[in-house]
Amino acid sequence: MSGKHSTERRRLLVPLLAGAVAVAALVGGAVATVNLRSDHKPAAATGNIDADRSPDERADRADRPVPSVDPSESPQVVASASPSKSPTGSPTKSPSKKPSTSSAVTNAGTCKASYYASGSKTANGENFDPDGLTAAHKTLPFNTKVRVTNLANGKSVVVRINDRGPFVSGRCLDLARGAFVTIASVSSGVINARYEVLK
Repeated sequence: MSGKHSTERRRLLVPLLAGAVAVAALVGGAVATVNLRSDHKPAAATGNIDADRSPDERADRADRPVPSVDPSESPQVVASASPSKSPTGSPTKSPSKKPSTSSAVTNAGTCKASYYASGSKTANGENFDPDGLTAAHKTLPFNTKVRVTNLANGKSVVVRINDRGPFVSGRCLDLARGAFVTIASVSSGVINARYEVLK
């Protein structure tokens, strides 16, 4: 009986030992692989750069080379300081919100302004035109341009001095009717105005 049992034990031990050896071999191989991986340092950590990689792959974003641009491939936008030109070649003007004043103001003030519509000759010898853009002043030189603004509504007109007057106390300008109606109603007769003598 004892011989039979020992033979059976040997038969069972052989596969067990073989299995243990196989397990040990597998565990040893895994441990060796882990140790090999931990000893290997990446190229970036040691400062070594793989020369086979392109500059785009090697460099950080800040160090990447700027691609050259072919001018024929991309449109260029150029800001021009010169005025734009119309198809005829002449410069075009951009619209402005404020009307430009072509002349400098040399004198200004406020006074009462009236109108007149009768007479044949002005003080400078011209035929009087009641519908013209002219005015009378006591002292301003003839042909002086004056901007007259109605203070009640902000409307203005530029008149040319070609006559003398008005000879009524408190008034400084007497506009031809044509000039007066552009800034006020004829029925008002006299208005408070701002005058600006233009150079």
